[in-house]
Order: sequence, then C-alpha cells, then structure tokens
Amino acid sequence: MERLKAEHGVKFKWISFPLHPDTPLEGQTLEQLFAGTNKDIPAILERLKSVAASEGLAFGERSMTFNSRRAQELGKWVEEQGRGDEFHQAMFEAYFVDGLNIAEIPVLTAAVEKLGLDPEAAKQVIEDKSYAALVDAEWAYSMRMGVRSVPTFVAGGKGLVGYQSYQGLVNLVEAAQSGGVVL
Repeated sequence: MERLKAEHGVKFKWISFPLHPDTPLEGQTLEQLFAGTNKDIPAILERLKSVAASEGLAFGERSMTFNSRRAQELGKWVEEQGRGDEFHQAMFEAYFVDGLNIAEIPVLTAAVEKLGLDPEAAKQVIEDKSYAALVDAEWAYSMRMGVRSVPTFVAGGKGLVGYQSYQGLVNLVEAAQSGGVVL
C-alpha cells in the first residue's frame, strides 16, 4: 500500500467489514471458526504465508482468530486523528504477525500510544462505543457492495479479493485511473 501511494498517488479509504462478527472477544481457534466447513486450515495458512513472503511481508503462526469490532471502531477515531493508515497497519501486524487479540483494550491502547496518541482517550472511545454507528453503517455498505472477504480492494467499480500481488493492485489502479475514476 505504501508503494502504491508513492508510485501512483493512491489514497486509501478504509471501510469496516464484519468478518466473523460472532467471534467472541476472547477469540476462538481456527478449528472452531471453520468447524463443519471442510476447510483445509493448514493449506489456507500456507497460501497466506506464501503470498506474504512473495511480497516481503511477515506472517506469523496462527491458530486463533479474534473479533475485530473494537479495532474497527477505534480505527475510525484514529483516522480522524490523521493516523489511520499507521493504525490499520499496526492492527494487521498485531493480528497476522504477532497473533495478538485485537479485541483487548490494552493491545489497542498500546498501538495508539505508539502512534503518539492518547491511550486514555482511545480507551474512552472503545468503552463509549463512540464510533459504533459509523462502523454499523460501513458494515451495511460493505454488505451491499458484495464484499465477502478481507482484504477487498475496490477502484473504479472493480474489485480484487484477498491478498494480492503488487502488480495485481497496480493493474486495478491503472484500470481505474484510465477510466477517469478518482480513488
């Protein structure tokens, strides 16, 4: 994403999506999450690791999934503080690299503090659910748009689902730009 910004002037807008919204705050194992689906969890994880490695990205060992709702709500506040991209990157790293529970308030406030923002204000945003209505609206929007997985990249009315190569994202951006679409 940083490379797309630098090389193509892309601006990203983060839209919240309800990926497994019923996941409890304490999380659950991947086996619990995918119970009864016949998904090959080791193969899925290996594919994700492979794609991440091909792009020079870290990807840790995962056995758990966590509820992202609090991170999404806090993310809207952080975006208003002008640090949204950094926060979302920190959440991806916390979740996919470090295996941290991004529903835990100390994990979220530590990430905010590393960005130079007030962790107590962040805690208040989470506890007050200050951005719940905005996240609800974004969930509804993403569902209307047919988003079924994260990440999903949309530009010029076209989308790419899942982790993509840099060239795949460049192709999406160039197609949108050639159509006169502002990202």
